[in-house]
Amino acid sequence: MTNYSLGVLHGDGIGPEIVPASVSVLDAAIAAAGAAAIDWVTLPLGAAAIEEHGTAVPEQTLTALAALDGWLLGPHDSAAYPEPHRSKLNPSGTIRKHFDLYANIRPAKSFERGNAIVEGTDLVIVRENTQGFYADRSTYAGTGEFMPSPDVAIALGIITRPAVERIARSAFELAMRRDKRVTIVHKANVLKMTTGLFRDVCREVAKDYPEVALDDFHIDAMTVHLVRRANAFDVIVTENMFGDILSDLAGEIAGSLGIAPSINSSDTHAMAQAAHGSAPDIAGRDIANPIAMILSSAMLLDWLAAKHDDEKLRDAARRVEAGVESAVRAGVSTRDLGGTASTSGFTAAVVDAIRAA
Repeated sequence: MTNYSLGVLHGDGIGPEIVPASVSVLDAAIAAAGAAAIDWVTLPLGAAAIEEHGTAVPEQTLTALAALDGWLLGPHDSAAYPEPHRSKLNPSGTIRKHFDLYANIRPAKSFERGNAIVEGTDLVIVRENTQGFYADRSTYAGTGEFMPSPDVAIALGIITRPAVERIARSAFELAMRRDKRVTIVHKANVLKMTTGLFRDVCREVAKDYPEVALDDFHIDAMTVHLVRRANAFDVIVTENMFGDILSDLAGEIAGSLGIAPSINSSDTHAMAQAAHGSAPDIAGRDIANPIAMILSSAMLLDWLAAKHDDEKLRDAARRVEAGVESAVRAGVSTRDLGGTASTSGFTAAVVDAIRAA
């Protein structure tokens, strides 16, 4: 059996509640699958790291992450950091940029008794994570947003063929393991050169996957299609900002942003990170929904299983997913899904379901 070392970065707000919940669930699933116990490595990050180390992402954290098999990143509340930390690249962006985590995979799947707006939603948004209209990670140094005068602000939207090719290939490979359908989202009727290049390169990559059905929509039209018929889509590939917006919408359509997981990965590293924020207004009250973080952690196990051809790890990931589905189906859920369970209570229900399976 392979032994894996995974990093634990609690983050801010509800992070210190939902990240340990995920660790508990993964430990139960790993044991149930008969895999080797995970070696958990807790590292400083966020507001607590600023107090102790003078920076939100200490260099020792980045060095340690490079030596690990993957890591769990809790949400951060960088808007509440004191200056100059508030104006710097946030912890998530810092880690994504440092490790070139170019693929942000964000599923949206509804649960039975999960309060979905569109029942039967089961799609995945594949978001290019390094360029597009996100100024904080679209340039090698500095930022893609600047002010030549006090009254003029400019942002660069950067699209390159290599970046689109690799995210498109990620989307088509994923589609081959699912329902073999890919939808490109762009705004090529207005942003003809930038998102037009994104659309066209995706179409070129599609030629290598003749089994996959392909269509495309403008970003504004896609928001309407998701609201009306999210259950009609399989894999959606798009640029950075469009993917961020669509994945929040899709998560809510599936039931709640609290169930929206994601993984950020390159060819060599991967990070589990819930799609939602740190929710400081409910931090410390034991009412946050841990599902997104738990399922993000399961995605990390899946990524590691594929990388190392580890069937026990793949089995553990399935057990996590089944445990969450079982708990929600049994009527155990947090307030955002219409239930009354606490964070700890829901976590215990998932662990019990995994052990009973």
